Amino acid sequence: METPLLSEKYKERLAGVLHCYDRIVLTGNVRPFCYAQGMTHYLYQHDIRIFDYAQFAAPVREEIRANAEKIAQEQGLTIEFIRKNNFRKENRIQAIVQKRGDHPGLVHIFSAMEPCASYTPWHDKPTGKTCLKARPGKCLHYYFYFIDPALGLCY
Repeated sequence: METPLLSEKYKERLAGVLHCYDRIVLTGNVRPFCYAQGMTHYLYQHDIRIFDYAQFAAPVREEIRANAEKIAQEQGLTIEFIRKNNFRKENRIQAIVQKRGDHPGLVHIFSAMEPCASYTPWHDKPTGKTCLKARPGKCLHYYFYFIDPALGLCY
């Protein structure tokens, strides 16, 4: 059975289709965690104190890190941490593909500290309400580059 094209599967929700692209980036988020009010509501629903948010998030962060390291180890790869702002991941990947070949599978994993939306606990003294407030931060991001048999190089 052939997998339907994304443009066919979601045609009712698309405004148009761009042809001759060199890459596709699909993004998403997990509700209610993607905005401060949603995360605040989730914590209250689960009887987690707002000021315990960091302790709540730590195991999730560690699970993501452990899973990335496990995948790298299983594939015989080392996660490469990017320290420079002007580092071109695509150039590094092309060099790796030239060396390993363009057969399907995991090519490389990068990690980098990059800007992200973050939350900080906040208590508003005049109203007496405690919540999370959005603030800019830096988070560890992982980039998994792989070659798909149908789509080619992806991340």
